[in-house]
Amino acid sequence: MAKPKKKYVCQNCGSISHRWQGQCADCGDWNTLVEEAGETVFAARHNLQSGGREVRLVGLDSEIKLPERKKTGIEEFDRAVGGGLVAGSATLMGGDPGIGKSTLLLQVSARLAHAGCSVAYISGEEAADQVRLRARRLGLGDAPVKLASATSVRDILTTLSKDPPDFVVIDSIQTMHSDLIEGAPGTVSQVRASAQELIKFAKEYGTMMMLVGHVTKDGNIAGPRVLEHMVDTVMSFEGERSHQYRILRSIKNRFGGTDEIGVFAMEEMGLSEVQNPSALFLTDRSEEVTGATVFPALEGTRPVLVEIQALTVRLASGATPRRSVVGWDSSRLAMILAVLEARCGLSFSGAEVYLNVAGGYRLTDPAADLAVAAALISAHAERPMPSDAVIFGEIALSGEIRPVSNTPLRLKEASKLGFDRALIPASGEKAGKQSGGTVKRLQFAKLANLVDHMLARA
Repeated sequence: MAKPKKKYVCQNCGSISHRWQGQCADCGDWNTLVEEAGETVFAARHNLQSGGREVRLVGLDSEIKLPERKKTGIEEFDRAVGGGLVAGSATLMGGDPGIGKSTLLLQVSARLAHAGCSVAYISGEEAADQVRLRARRLGLGDAPVKLASATSVRDILTTLSKDPPDFVVIDSIQTMHSDLIEGAPGTVSQVRASAQELIKFAKEYGTMMMLVGHVTKDGNIAGPRVLEHMVDTVMSFEGERSHQYRILRSIKNRFGGTDEIGVFAMEEMGLSEVQNPSALFLTDRSEEVTGATVFPALEGTRPVLVEIQALTVRLASGATPRRSVVGWDSSRLAMILAVLEARCGLSFSGAEVYLNVAGGYRLTDPAADLAVAAALISAHAERPMPSDAVIFGEIALSGEIRPVSNTPLRLKEASKLGFDRALIPASGEKAGKQSGGTVKRLQFAKLANLVDHMLARA
């Protein structure tokens, strides 16, 4: 039998190298390669086609029972996870430090415990007394939740297996360690091995397992990428500390869709549910303001109205203009500016351009193209958009305005919040007539038509 080979594992992306080097060849980060125990390499190959246990194969048409979901009593949380937690599932929740992950999971634990579920909260970062003090501060001190402070996976599983709980929180997976693997807690091998044992326990005993994960400076969940493949659901808890709101977003869900969000507001007594998220992102629109438009974004089946703000500042000749974007893709802004200049004759080359999505909201919906373009046109020409209008549509490089999905749903939400007009793609007329309340539709086939309409306003 040959000696084990040394291997160096990147603590950022999990790639393996058999020699140390300063920079990871896969992700490009520096000083992230750490030596870990290598696997033994056998000189002879073994035949794996015999000696194993025969696996039972079933057909696609086999009768199966849909998984039952356990409601937590927090509607925004249940919405984000697809309608409730599933017994035997493993969920990974990531988010920036101090964003409220532990607070939210403590509230979920308390709700489930009051509903009759047996709940265990295992903290590897705080003492049990610290968790207890936070629970009292949140008004959850009477919840029958079992607390423990531990980092050894063997000790945790030995304790839990005596009376398997219905719901377990592990805060966090980066602090756990297994005595079967060499290495400090938080290394790739330790995170992978610890998560594997905890997930195995959840599947075996039907426990709803919730794992808290740290994030890197880029916002990705720290540790090996395989960790996200191992769990059933990956949740991202997003928000800015300077803003009150928080968004719980599903990135992966084996038991439901990944297009729903839950919206919360951080208050003195913890996280409260936000039933009308649009109220968070819309400012007072009693007066018309240049460079501001309202866009009905869509998160799953939930429309959210957000305000897009643009500002242009003329520079002296020869100065290099700046482009600054908050809450949207900067490359997408460059494309919109190019289309406005090439197809509509508007020049932004001599002006600084600032774009902001109000409230710290982050947009990924391509339907925001038209709202961004309208905000830029309004700021450039100093012509305000109507305060009672919403606008959405995707812009092609040819200057054509393309239709987007769920037009009736967007218009219905706009009508509910008192908006009377909507500037939409011309080809979306048929879909828009199906619903949308009493909103008056102004349709445009080309971006140049929108420019003419806005510049013609008195």
